[in-house]
Amino acid sequence: MGSDAERTLLIQFARSPQPGRVKTRMIPHLSAQQACDLHCELLLWTTRQLVNSRQGDVQLAVAGSLTHAVFRRCAALGSVVLTPQIGCDLGERMYHALRRGLQRYAQVVLVGSDCPGIDARYLREAVDALGGKPLVLGPAVDGGYVLIGARQINPQLFEEVAWGSAQVYRQTVQRLRRLGLAWTELPPRADVDRPADLPAWYALREHPRANPRAGAGDRGDPENPVAGGG
Repeated sequence: MGSDAERTLLIQFARSPQPGRVKTRMIPHLSAQQACDLHCELLLWTTRQLVNSRQGDVQLAVAGSLTHAVFRRCAALGSVVLTPQIGCDLGERMYHALRRGLQRYAQVVLVGSDCPGIDARYLREAVDALGGKPLVLGPAVDGGYVLIGARQINPQLFEEVAWGSAQVYRQTVQRLRRLGLAWTELPPRADVDRPADLPAWYALREHPRANPRAGAGDRGDPENPVAGGG
């Protein structure tokens, strides 16, 4: 293995599971506990995808308590390092995670815990893309993004973005152009945020080789960009 400076860090953002505080758009279709269980299931699924991809070291960045049993299960999947998220809003937390990662690694790829379509192939595409351009984005079908990767990062990329709106990806692309930064765009992927997303998630869970784009179709009222993890 090469030094950290020659390698890739994969960061997964997640919220600490609390019934009634995660996957709230699933309620009342699911009970608060069922929604929390779904959150844990997707969280574990994503960690497994990152570990099994063998595209880099894996870090799980948590908003909230790191002591929940689900995080011990994630760590047991491989050499997964747990770390707290730092920052006031989502943009600030992502920037700090990427900046810290780039202090040790040549490139960093950051994902949330809501998109089961982020598999080994998708992660490999992201890592390969960073060999050509300094940034890579994976759009979400709801107007946010499910993945961001970087070899260099500018804090202005995360400023004045309407996090939680359908405008996140568009605003980010506008900011990239304004800053004169080159990026690669990956194919869109769907989060599992709402009851309408569940059938595709259940199908993918039963048949993991199914089309990862299957999921939340093009929705008109998106609320969640990349990395809230719930």
